[in-house]
Amino acid sequence: MPKKRMKWTCLVNGHSRQMSWTSGEVHWTYVTAIACRKASFCRAYDAFGQPVGSKECDEGQIFIEPQGMCVMAGIGKETGQAARALKSVEERLDTKYGVMLLQPAYTTYRLNLGEISSYPPGYKENAGIFCHNNPWVIIGETVLGRGDRSWEYFRKICPSYTEEHSALHKVEPYVCCQMVAGKDAARPGEGKNSWLTGTAAWMWYAITQFILGIKPSYEGLEINPCIPAGWKGFNVKRRFRGAEYHITVKNPDGVCKGIKSVTVDGQPIEGNVVNHLPGTHTVEVIMG
Repeated sequence: MPKKRMKWTCLVNGHSRQMSWTSGEVHWTYVTAIACRKASFCRAYDAFGQPVGSKECDEGQIFIEPQGMCVMAGIGKETGQAARALKSVEERLDTKYGVMLLQPAYTTYRLNLGEISSYPPGYKENAGIFCHNNPWVIIGETVLGRGDRSWEYFRKICPSYTEEHSALHKVEPYVCCQMVAGKDAARPGEGKNSWLTGTAAWMWYAITQFILGIKPSYEGLEINPCIPAGWKGFNVKRRFRGAEYHITVKNPDGVCKGIKSVTVDGQPIEGNVVNHLPGTHTVEVIMG
């Protein structure tokens, strides 16, 4: 059966743009062509065809979501756009309490944007530190192999590492909260709406599959850590499809990412995917 070719029209800066694709295809070239505004990826276009989260905007010039999501997808990795986007996150969105959702904060209500511009600056979606999407940047940093930066972002919103400012945070010290007040707020660093968030699931996904780098795949377990260069290694016990794997990762060369060798039950294997085997197994991974 021939693949169906679909077409749609979008309005960009008042000009109509025709797009088409065959089902199953995605044209990342179009994304990078219209969405990347030099130092960061554009957030969206509103119903009037005007950019949101772009350098052309007077407020809300950069949003966290497209920077994290595009880099997670590998967009701009080879051309340097991904690295520039995450550099912009570091320079414009990062704070000691986590990564803000946008900057500059909206100071007036925007009819084309609605709710996001109705919150006070520094709170909720209006330049608050929205914890749910911080892991997208954490994962994005691992895609670029930057384990030190990834871990730094992880620590800022992980409850295990926020005790030093718990009096300011004002939420339970053992749970993620929906948002933390951003730099434009009356009390930057104050937590809001604990428990009401998808942050915990995303943080678990980020730490297990991208920082520790133990990811389930069709063939078995793919092991590809991205850790701080100062880590000497770590140990993980992973139960997977009824089997148990005792995984030791060693980092003798002090790298953030890269696999030199993998052995399973003392036998070297090709690549970094441990094929599924019943029973209990010992896996040793040497980074380098």
